Amino acid sequence: MNKIHAAITAVQGYVPDYVLSNKELESLVDTTDEWIISRTGIKERRILKGEGLGTSDMAVHAVNGLLKKRGISAEEIDLIIFCTTTPDMPFPATANILGDKIGAKNAWGFDLQAACSGFIYGLTTASQFIESGKHKKVLVVGGDKMSSIIDYTDRTTCIIFGDGCGAVLLEPNEEGNGIMDAILKSDGSGRQYLNQKAGGSLKPASHESVDNKEHYVFQEGKTVFKFAVTNMADVAAEIMERNELSADDVAYLVPHQANKRIIDATAARMGVGSEKVMINIERYGNTTNGTIPLCLWEWESKLKKGDNIILAAFGGGFTWGAVYIKWAY
Repeated sequence: MNKIHAAITAVQGYVPDYVLSNKELESLVDTTDEWIISRTGIKERRILKGEGLGTSDMAVHAVNGLLKKRGISAEEIDLIIFCTTTPDMPFPATANILGDKIGAKNAWGFDLQAACSGFIYGLTTASQFIESGKHKKVLVVGGDKMSSIIDYTDRTTCIIFGDGCGAVLLEPNEEGNGIMDAILKSDGSGRQYLNQKAGGSLKPASHESVDNKEHYVFQEGKTVFKFAVTNMADVAAEIMERNELSADDVAYLVPHQANKRIIDATAARMGVGSEKVMINIERYGNTTNGTIPLCLWEWESKLKKGDNIILAAFGGGFTWGAVYIKWAY
């Protein structure tokens, strides 16, 4: 019997209609289009507008599209892993809310929080359920409504983040394709440089915490950038070395879309040319857990069965890692 791998068999994304351009940000904070593009590579980002809409609402669009594409019903899903930093509520899990909204009556689920590395953490976690033989169809969703925790008077963060969601379906594969290897890392000492100070058990919401804007993303940009450039590049190179992959063997690098300079540094460390790097940061900004599945969705038509793909991410906490996938269709 051949080894079972967890293979991606469908992918779908969703981004809201509203486009927040650099030009519009110029009217909100002291910044310029030229400055934002030169520092980050971002030209615009999408924002989820409308009363009563949360991260799960974007996921419904992505997942329903995925199910239709794969030709299966929601009732066939065994498990939902929802990777998000902006859950609809502290509890219940957004995975459970999503399951109810799409009619996944036979699935159990949970949320996974690893900031911008969440989606690759979720993929790796989901692969264990497939490889064990216990589950046949696992949904991994990565999405965030970052506009809900961004201070649009803080020019260090509001230029970076956007809203969006992507989803993949994992199924067993015995042809030697699927998730082949993963290296995941974390270092909690980095928590002081990128966080949301209030809203948890350490500092529950209060009049003071709201007045002090402690429910928004805080980032010490230079420190985070330095850590991200080094660690994301190193782990991507490490997974190639461990699997004896040369730059020629890699069809695509799928990097977390946080900053164009971090992406370029990772590609350079791997030795892969820009033509092999999936980039959509200029249109969507950093959608946190949504970046990697949105890239896979946009590049899906270019992927070929057996392609070697490296996913790499870095997130607050700090969290980082890389996943090696052989594309299955």
